Amino acid sequence: MLNPQRLEVLVRVAETGSITAAADELGYTPSAVSQQLKKLEREAGHPLVRRRPRGIIPTDAGHILVSHARKVLRQLDAAAADLRDLAEGNRGSLIVGAFPTMAASFLPRVLETFKSRYPAIDLTVSSGRFDELLEDLERGRSHLCFLWEYPWQPINIEGLRLQELFREDSVILVSKRHPLADQDQINLAQLRDESWIVRANRHPVVEVLERAAEKAGFRPSIALYANNYQEAQAMVSVGIGVAMAPRSAIAIQHPDIRVLALGDEAPVRNVLLAQREERVYSPAEVAFRSVLMELVRQDFTPSVPSETRSSPGARTGPHSA
Repeated sequence: MLNPQRLEVLVRVAETGSITAAADELGYTPSAVSQQLKKLEREAGHPLVRRRPRGIIPTDAGHILVSHARKVLRQLDAAAADLRDLAEGNRGSLIVGAFPTMAASFLPRVLETFKSRYPAIDLTVSSGRFDELLEDLERGRSHLCFLWEYPWQPINIEGLRLQELFREDSVILVSKRHPLADQDQINLAQLRDESWIVRANRHPVVEVLERAAEKAGFRPSIALYANNYQEAQAMVSVGIGVAMAPRSAIAIQHPDIRVLALGDEAPVRNVLLAQREERVYSPAEVAFRSVLMELVRQDFTPSVPSETRSSPGARTGPHSA
C-alpha cells in the first residue's frame, strides 16, 4: 500500500527538482524528505528519482507515480473538504469559481438574483485562470465553477460533470475613428492588413485569431500583447491596432471603440458549469444551478444547448479567459 504522505513528498520533489526546496514547502528537514522517498521506493519496488548535478528528476517509474499521485491527492483533499462540510453542518455556504470575462458580464446578474432569493446562504465567488479553477474544484475548495471551451479543444477531464450553458461569439474591436467603424458587421478578410492587439501570456485568444485569420486567407500581424481586455480596449481606442475578443469581454465597453460582428465567420466558444461528478450536491448548489439555468433560458434561448455530459478523459483545456 502506497502512503499518501510519501506520495505528496514525491510530487513536491518532482515539481521543485530539489530535496531542500521540497522540504521547505512541506515543513520537513531535507533528511526527512530523503527518508520518505527511500521508503516510498521500497513500497513501489522501483527507483523513483535520479540525482543530477543541477537537481533531482523522476525516473520513468517516478513520472508514472507522480501522475497518479496528483490525482490521488486531489481526491483526498476533496474528500476531506466534503467531510468538513458534513461535520460542520456547512450546507448553507457556496463557493463558486468563475473566469474573469464571465465574472464581469453575466455572472453578476445571477448572483444578484440568487442572493435576493437565498439571503441566508453564505456565497463566495473566486475568479481565476482555467487551471486554478480546476484545481480548486477538484480539491473541494470550490463547489462548482464556470469553464469554457472551443470546438477544436473540448474539455476532457476525468471526474467532472459539465453542463453547457450558452455559446458566445467572438467580435472585433476597432477605434471609433477606424474606416470600418460605421459598419455593424464585417468580413475578417477586410482586416488582413491591420495590426492586431492580443492578450499576453499565451492567451487562447491568440489561437482563436490565428485560426479565424487562416480561414480568411491571411496571417495576423501582432502589434501589442495586452495584459487584460481593458488594456486591449484602451490600445484599440487610440489606433494601435484592432482586436478580437469574446463578446463577454466587452461587457464594460471603452467609450472610444466600436464592436463589430463577424456573422457566420465568428469563432464561438461554449460556456459551461462544472461540478465534481462523485459529489453529493448540497441544497445550496441545487438552488444556485436552478437560478442560473432560469436566467440562461431568459437571456440565451433558443440557442441554449441542453447537454449535460461527464468528462472521462485526460486533463486538457485552455488556461485563461
